[in-house]
Order: sequence, then C-alpha cells, then structure tokens
Amino acid sequence: MWEVIRKNQQKSMLLLIIMGSALVALGYVFGSAYHPDAAFFGVIIALIVYFIMLGVAFSSGKSIMLRMGNAREVGPNDYQQLYNIVEEMRLAAGMPFMPKVYVIDDPAPNAFAAGMKPENSVVAVTTGLMNIMNRDELQGVVAHEIAHIRNRDIRYMTLATVMVGTVAILAQFFLRSMMYTGGGSRRGGSGGSAGGKGNAIMMIVALAFAILAPIAIRLLYFAISRKREYLADASAALLTRYPEGLASALEKIANSSQDLSNADKAMAPMYIANPLKPKGQKLKNLTSTHPPLTERIQILRSMGKTQSLAGYQQAYKAITRSGKDLLPASALKQA
Repeated sequence: MWEVIRKNQQKSMLLLIIMGSALVALGYVFGSAYHPDAAFFGVIIALIVYFIMLGVAFSSGKSIMLRMGNAREVGPNDYQQLYNIVEEMRLAAGMPFMPKVYVIDDPAPNAFAAGMKPENSVVAVTTGLMNIMNRDELQGVVAHEIAHIRNRDIRYMTLATVMVGTVAILAQFFLRSMMYTGGGSRRGGSGGSAGGKGNAIMMIVALAFAILAPIAIRLLYFAISRKREYLADASAALLTRYPEGLASALEKIANSSQDLSNADKAMAPMYIANPLKPKGQKLKNLTSTHPPLTERIQILRSMGKTQSLAGYQQAYKAITRSGKDLLPASALKQA
C-alpha cells in the first residue's frame, strides 16, 4: 500500500495548493472590493488567518477534536478487547507505534481516528459501537480507522478542515462587514460614473466569491473525503482478511436510530459514518461527507473470496459504475 500512501500524499498536497490558491484569490477580491489599493492587504490578512489556524491544527488539532467528541483515554485494563483489537490491527498494518485508545460515552455507534502523525495518532470509538458489535465487526471498524492512520488520511483531513474553515471565516467576515458598512469604502473615490460602475462590479464579484467559494471548496473537500472512505474500507478488508466483518458493522451503524450527541460539521468527515444524517434526498450525494453506507456494504460483500485489493476494486467499479480505478496498478501488484 505504499504506492497508495504516496499518491494520497501527492493528491493531498495538490488539493491544499488548490485550496490555498482559492484562499489567496478570496483575500485579493475582498481587499479590492474595499479599496483599489487594498488587494495586497487582503491577501496578507487571508494568509495570516490561515497560518494562525494551521499553527493551531499542528499544535493542538488532535486535542481539539478529542474535546469536541468528548473522548476520554482508556487503557488495556479498562476495555481489554478493544485495546487488543487496536494492537492486532496496528501490527497487521505494520505500524511501529501503538495509537492511543479513546472511548466516547455515547449510545450512537461510530468511531474516528485523529493525529497529525502515525506516532501520535489516536483511535476513538463510542460505547454504543462496542455495545452492538461482535468481535469481528469491531475489528473491521478499528481496521478502517487504522487504515486512515497508515494512509496518512488523518493529517490531510485535519489540514483540509483548517483550510475549509479559513475560507468560511473570511467569507463570513466579508459578508458581515458588508452588512454593517453598507458596501465598503470605495464609494467615495474619484473617477465619476465609470469609477462607480467599476466599484459596483468589483463589489458584485466579491459577493459572488464570498458566497460561492466556501461552497465550492467544501464540495471538493467532500468528494475527496468520500474517496478516502473507499480506500480505508479496501485497506480494512485486506488487514482483517474478513470483509464481512466491516460490512456487518456498517450495516448495524446504518440501521441505528441513535444520533451522535456531539455531532459537528467540522468533525463529520473524521467519523467512519456521517454522524449528520441528511434530511433530504436532493443533493444528498454532493453534500454528504461519506459515500452511501449501502454502497460501501455492497462493495465489501461483492469482493467474493478473494479478500484482496483487486477484488475490492472490481466490486467498486461494478457497483459505483465508475470508469476510473480506485487503486493504482502498482499497488494491486504489490498487494
């Protein structure tokens, strides 16, 4: 899976470059909307906000996520089976570091992994998940989260969350300032009617950016998040050599009527299943942080007895009707 990890890192860097470019453009347009000479100042403000949030993500992003999820650390004497399963899957994945184990006191079945590096990563599961899962199912869920750690997904998701949050903050700041200032300070400039028209056009462009940029960035973020869920499912099937365990676990999660009490939009992509159940059917696939659970279950159960990445990819292409490969040929050959 090293080829998958390498491509994961390349795609992560590309996506962060795209998001960073969008952020700089946003700052430039917002600055220009206020004053012709303020474009560069807008870029500087955007970058300052981004680097502050990035610093917070690297220094305490994991701690923030654990606090948001109300997770508490446990040891082998607290939940022996859970701890043993995490240890087993860590060894199966070839990870030299043991992730810390956390439990969330919540009846809703769910789990997530966090941490900027594998050596300081954590796996957190809810008490509701442990209550309804047998050992094979719990192993499938833990293997999925260990796969996120090994594939370097957790760093990407943390950084992407920071970028999406930064774009949203800047957009909200601009829209609110427009409400209070009535359109910025450009109205009083010289240039007659031509200058006034130019100001109005730039203001419209800035408003369009403020509304559409966060939406576009979030949709791109969701699309990449969904693909990583497929990859983690494929990796989990390979680690456990028992795809039915994860499939059965996802089925129980899908059939659960319990809602996660601390569900949050920022944290939603980190969980194994979307804790924010979509209320409507329209745009469901665009706005969901995860692929449909029914689809993920079908793929796992369509792998047959191969229990291989090639079997997963074949099932993935058949069920999603995708013409693109999920995994590179070199990764399939290596596996």
